[in-house]
Amino acid sequence: MTTPDAARLRIAQYLSPAFPVGGFAWSQGLEWAMDRAEVTRTSLPQWLADWLDYGAGWTDAVLVALSLRPEADHGALNDLAHATCVSAERLTETTEQGAAFTANITALTGVRHKPAALPVAFGRACVDLPLPHAEIIAAYLQAQVCALISAAIRFMPLGPVEGQMMLTALQPAMLHTASRAANANEDDLASVAWGADIAAMHHETMSVRIFRS
Repeated sequence: MTTPDAARLRIAQYLSPAFPVGGFAWSQGLEWAMDRAEVTRTSLPQWLADWLDYGAGWTDAVLVALSLRPEADHGALNDLAHATCVSAERLTETTEQGAAFTANITALTGVRHKPAALPVAFGRACVDLPLPHAEIIAAYLQAQVCALISAAIRFMPLGPVEGQMMLTALQPAMLHTASRAANANEDDLASVAWGADIAAMHHETMSVRIFRS
């Protein structure tokens, strides 16, 4: 049986930048918003806070929560995950990373599953871990916020130390979102981060880009 300490190490492994899912290649439309100066180093923390409360951060958190439950229908949840993606690149982002995540879990455990969107694949892999669901969800959210801050560091004049300060300041918001999501149900799947959604759509037509979304 996996101990809580071993479970925490496993989650750290799954969410590490070294775990090969290609998360470094995506920005969820943030690149377009930064290119248009819709997001600056000053406004980035609020953009990320809104992403957590109202955007893909929230929907991903709910999908992880639902996928962690013993009775979860991961095939149906994967369909829901696809439905939450309002742009083609966002759909590709979550499906390609989820497929890579699933392949790595199969290599590590020998257990085969169908590929699924990233939050569903992650939740499914953690379903038997003896940890509070809110803790698992918070770890997932921190990894996602880290990836977005890393994208900002590579695009705008934002230093890594300042990025870490932003990450620290956002931790209460991550914990709050994780706590809400842990008790959520399918009816709570909703997104009203219109600016982020529009940015993700516009990104598809950028002629020069660093990131795939």
